Amino acid sequence: MISHAADRAVIQRIWGSIDPILLIFAGSAAEFALSKAVDWLFFTRALPNDPITRFFETVHFAQALAFEDEATALETVRAVNKAHASVEAARGGRIPQWSYRDTLFMLVDYGERAHAIVFGPMSEADRRAHFAYSMEGGAQLGIKGLPSRYEDYQGMRQTHLRNHLKRSALTDDLYRAYRAAVGPARYHGLRAVQASLVPDTVARQLDLRRNPAIDALLRGYRHVRQRWLLRLLCPILLPRGYGRQLAALERRTTPQPTRVRPTDASNWRSDPRP
Repeated sequence: MISHAADRAVIQRIWGSIDPILLIFAGSAAEFALSKAVDWLFFTRALPNDPITRFFETVHFAQALAFEDEATALETVRAVNKAHASVEAARGGRIPQWSYRDTLFMLVDYGERAHAIVFGPMSEADRRAHFAYSMEGGAQLGIKGLPSRYEDYQGMRQTHLRNHLKRSALTDDLYRAYRAAVGPARYHGLRAVQASLVPDTVARQLDLRRNPAIDALLRGYRHVRQRWLLRLLCPILLPRGYGRQLAALERRTTPQPTRVRPTDASNWRSDPRP
């Protein structure tokens, strides 16, 4: 794992702040539902039965890699690998390597988009560090065929969006689970944010329609963001007492980065959206 603080600064900025975490999982929830390997998520029923708990488990894993010492991070990776191996043994098959890669690439992409909304577009150095750290974490998880160059990742990401997503009955089952978990009002808000956040190919398959007001809100969010206000809103953002757990996800992070040009490729509004 990369241990130098400067190398982890952008990772810690993203995974130590509540709002980018929520944006990453809004986007991931949409894209996960379309994956052609989504049947693996239904095998143990952990995700459809309790999407919010699964959300916290994934964040705790990401934070272990971002904030803990190398020994603790590697122990966390071993635990995840063991869990995956257990599921594979129970089902009598292997989770496809392309599915692991797609999930990792998805987190890289939404990490960039969330950073652009909350902090502004990543600098080139931050984008490269974010990619390198993510690929190293993926390698520790045993994911094969990972790219060594950011440009190669971009091509592989577009291939995934074209070839590995398809709406199915499980897609709709998972969205029903989201609605049951967060309630009708939050569910409506989730879909509204997803429509502005996800690539167009994801939005089309899920019938997500952009709202100009949400686009404007996300575009201007970083200029009015207040961390203390966000913490106060945590009980509203998630139901059934999960707000306190959400607030506890905030970690001490590096200072906000220097602004880069709005036309930078990591700007969530200027990205090409297949």
